[in-house]
Amino acid sequence: MRGFTLAETIMVVALTSVVGVAVMNMITFFYTSNAYVFQQTTAVDSAHRGLELTFKNLREASYGDDGSYPVEQGATSTITFYSDVDSDGPVEKVRIYLLNGTLYRVIINSAGSPPSYAGQSQSTTTIATSVRNTASTPIFRYYDANGVLLSTPVDTSKVTSISTELVVDLNPLKAPDIFTLRASATLRNLR
Repeated sequence: MRGFTLAETIMVVALTSVVGVAVMNMITFFYTSNAYVFQQTTAVDSAHRGLELTFKNLREASYGDDGSYPVEQGATSTITFYSDVDSDGPVEKVRIYLLNGTLYRVIINSAGSPPSYAGQSQSTTTIATSVRNTASTPIFRYYDANGVLLSTPVDTSKVTSISTELVVDLNPLKAPDIFTLRASATLRNLR
């Protein structure tokens, strides 16, 4: 049996090293050149999932455990409503608001007898980051039973449907283009 000579072994090690370095450089170049696209895709996907859940809860908005109307407050970049978001029976108070380019969701459970939301603990989660809505593109729009856009300040007793337009852009100074996510919900439990 004949094995590799020293020269052949050195040649195999050298060739393997060169190929390995070349492959690593290609992988590094790929991730470096596409990192922004990956980050943008993650931001848009996160915003999409957050809006989907929020509008599912909005469709199921109902009177609060304390008798509050299903939509407590409505503005261009914030909404407060009541919905059983965790399907456990009691109705939670949900507040969605924009702060420094991040869209947050706050959930407050009722407690006590009679039920109250005041002073109760709350949990805050992030719905979307890199939100770039301006005054000309409000996040929330409110409509009455006839489909007429309600002006601000919104009379929440007239709200029967809500739409959103969420502009997501990781870096406004860099391509790719801005992503706009839209959703709408008709409040089903208004009786």
